[in-house]
Amino acid sequence: MAKIVTLGCRLNLAESETIRAMVDGRDVAVVNSCAVTAEAVRQSRRAVRRLARTHPDAELVVTGCAATIDPDAFAALPGVARVVVNPLKLTPDAWDAPATPPPISAHARALVEVQNGCDHSCTFCIIPQGRGPSRSLPAGGVIERIAALVEAGHREVVLTGVDLTSYGADLPGIPTLGRLVERILRLVPDLPRLRLSSLDPSEIDDRLFALIAHEPRVMPHLHLSMQAGDDLILKRMKRRHNRAQAVRLVDRLRALRPDLAIGADLIAGFPTEDEAAFQGSLALIEECAIVHAHIFPFSPRQGTPAARIPPVHPNIVRERAARLRATAATVRGDWLAGLVGSVQQVLVEKPGDIGHAPNFAAIRLAKPADVGTLVPVRVTGVHDDDLIGEPE
Repeated sequence: MAKIVTLGCRLNLAESETIRAMVDGRDVAVVNSCAVTAEAVRQSRRAVRRLARTHPDAELVVTGCAATIDPDAFAALPGVARVVVNPLKLTPDAWDAPATPPPISAHARALVEVQNGCDHSCTFCIIPQGRGPSRSLPAGGVIERIAALVEAGHREVVLTGVDLTSYGADLPGIPTLGRLVERILRLVPDLPRLRLSSLDPSEIDDRLFALIAHEPRVMPHLHLSMQAGDDLILKRMKRRHNRAQAVRLVDRLRALRPDLAIGADLIAGFPTEDEAAFQGSLALIEECAIVHAHIFPFSPRQGTPAARIPPVHPNIVRERAARLRATAATVRGDWLAGLVGSVQQVLVEKPGDIGHAPNFAAIRLAKPADVGTLVPVRVTGVHDDDLIGEPE
């Protein structure tokens, strides 16, 4: 029986489903590693060591970004049989498997890769070294995949990629992500819910903006790669937006779609960040009402330009990350409390007593429902970080 441990992004999760189908029924243990931070690499190493202990007789294989960037280090870990680098991770030959169609996930929500790699060079990011240049999947194949998922009973699809909003730049005619979303909605009319993973604020084209603002089948949940709330820090990160542009984007969208829930990635303690620059990021959480915040303490990655910039003291980095998380928790708590009394369409997930609303708030059901169904739920309260509710 195959055992797969996945770290990191939704793209890794989607790829792990394909790997699982290729190694199913064999005594194989796989770690699909992440390299986004030094901590992610440490967690990947720990996962390898743990699988070596718990599955000593299995063939232990490591893949993913961390293993691709430093294959020799992962190959040298005790128990590792081999490393499969990212360019080969979805090829049947790498897993001694026959060529098969992509698997149909058993989960209520399906992740569909439409793009991989990145052509940008943010000074803090090591991921292009693990994923390579940006590549887009042609729309026809994406639509066929989504149609098959809907036919199999999936009610929600999430489009994933490393740099999702760069979709289409390498394809004939240079179609945009907005055009892809438009075609999916038109050609797969039975798909009730389409969700987008992380988007670059500088690359949201007019067609995509209109769909997010007005199309009910596009979920009102936008996760933005903001990274910081100070213009000088954004420039030193080599980001392609400034603070005002990010805030204006959120304001414009929310004016047209008031129920829009905003998520964002924010880095605490980027090199040279002073208290004033940090306050810009802290204020951004409240200014944009960021309710799905992913906070990362800056992690210097060898081989990136940011690793050569004078750093902020690690204690200050940790303290600033804690302050960002505390502010984000307050904003999120107020948002969750404001949803009490509303009725949300919930996609029921395993084991049947939990699901997500369109705005991606997690809702625990007082009475279980069939997995994979969409049910209206009246929100009755908040418990820990989840809503609780009664199916109507």
